[in-house]
Amino acid sequence: MKKKRQAVILELIQNYNIETQEELAKRLQEAGFSTTQGTISRDIRELNLTKVSGSNGRQKYAPMSINNPHVSNKYRRVLSEAILSMEAAMNILVIKTVTGMAMACATAIDNISIDGIVGCIAGDDTIMCVIKDLSMVEEVIREIKSIIEVVS
Repeated sequence: MKKKRQAVILELIQNYNIETQEELAKRLQEAGFSTTQGTISRDIRELNLTKVSGSNGRQKYAPMSINNPHVSNKYRRVLSEAILSMEAAMNILVIKTVTGMAMACATAIDNISIDGIVGCIAGDDTIMCVIKDLSMVEEVIREIKSIIEVVS
């Protein structure tokens, strides 16, 4: 059911300018899939969807392409301008950011899909990234630093 639903999501965002999760839920309902906002949110994350400017100038969901330098450069810029420090606490990476930038930075990290990061929780100036395994923490830090250095 999940694979079918996610395939329909990809088809829907290709055929329609879907701007919100609510609109996506409505379209899924019309396609015969009853789902919750939480499930849609997870599907968006798993499918690596991002918001891009549509032809009408409004935002819409689209698959994130790692090869799309415009999208990835936005995330790189957010990380390079926002991150002040990173410190590991077992398998949790605590990232300090410029005040007000933690949520944008966490979204960038989630969308870049760095191997080993399970997910991020953001406050105002602090992000907690859960890493799958303690042995992966240093590699995640190196990956984030390498992303930041490309912009610097």
